[in-house]
Amino acid sequence: MDNRDAGAGKYVWKFVCPSDEFLDGTPEMYSNFLAFIGYEKYINCGLNVCEPFGNCTRIILYFDGVFYIRAMINKQEILGEVLKGLMRRYQERVPDVSAILEVMRTEGLIQSPADIENDHIAFRSLGVPHLGIASLEKIFLHLGYTRRDPYSFPAKKLNAWWYAPPEPGLPRIFLSELRVQDLPEASQEIIQRYTDAIISDPVDELDLNNAAVIDQFLHSSNWAVPSWEDYHALAAVSEYAAWAIYNRYYLNHFTISVQNLPEGYNTVASFNIFLEKHGFILNDSGSKIKTSPDGLLLQSSTVARMVEAEFAGGRKVFIPGSYVEFAERRVLPAYAHLPTAAIRREHRREGFEAGNADKIFESTFTSQTDRRS
Repeated sequence: MDNRDAGAGKYVWKFVCPSDEFLDGTPEMYSNFLAFIGYEKYINCGLNVCEPFGNCTRIILYFDGVFYIRAMINKQEILGEVLKGLMRRYQERVPDVSAILEVMRTEGLIQSPADIENDHIAFRSLGVPHLGIASLEKIFLHLGYTRRDPYSFPAKKLNAWWYAPPEPGLPRIFLSELRVQDLPEASQEIIQRYTDAIISDPVDELDLNNAAVIDQFLHSSNWAVPSWEDYHALAAVSEYAAWAIYNRYYLNHFTISVQNLPEGYNTVASFNIFLEKHGFILNDSGSKIKTSPDGLLLQSSTVARMVEAEFAGGRKVFIPGSYVEFAERRVLPAYAHLPTAAIRREHRREGFEAGNADKIFESTFTSQTDRRS
């Protein structure tokens, strides 16, 4: 049996098994088998037979007296399961998610969470050997995402890339990483104590055609739970570093696209008013609305709630968790003449803006979370 991944794109051949004892044989041997699965009309005709089978499509071919059974992996279905797993755990850990969705439902903005377009999701990482963006992006590139534009945040010592989804309607992905080598030596040593044991890229060991494996990896630790002392020391230098050393690859935020909401709520300005009316605290770093220089990308976010974290040795302390972001992508000038009903994602401002993101990062910083107390 050949178990190699022999293709790319939306579908890949996962395995071909013409010589397996069960699968190889004459047409007569397979008549009953094909009849059982409902493909009598295809017997001896030489045509492909397809049926959904979990994340696969099972293909049965008849050629030269032998039936060949193949399975094509549907990467879109795998990606869908990975995104569901991320959102399920994120929603469990971030109370504001359910609270915002509920007030949107009760106020009639949506009928269900499925009505919301997820503009993007974001991950934080540590830029050390075998980890960081170069490792994490392999998962999403395999599942069909395309690397787009890089960003740099010198003051926060961060790099980032954004990734376009394989299909419209799926969220963009924003991956950032800490430039560990730019930290003071003492901070580098703290991080290295946890990450130096990782001597190869853990993503290389994953079956990237298995959604459950990916989900487990994104919600597991590649290093030991830090001590409170190490977390506190890192936070004094880089609050991003402290967040990442404890939270690992847990989803940092998801983003509600407001431009598709009903009139009166379909701008960041109007949606912020709605949120504050219901008691949600917004990040005011720079201003509550972060606006790109071209005026076409507007963003805001909640302030992360404090969540109880258990550190090495059992000490429990409340630290910043994740948050919710909101984005308004305005129509590009070239498409301003289009009627509202004709506007699609490709007609709106794409990508991200470093100036906006720089302030959004601070949704987990104590300069913002202290405002909750």
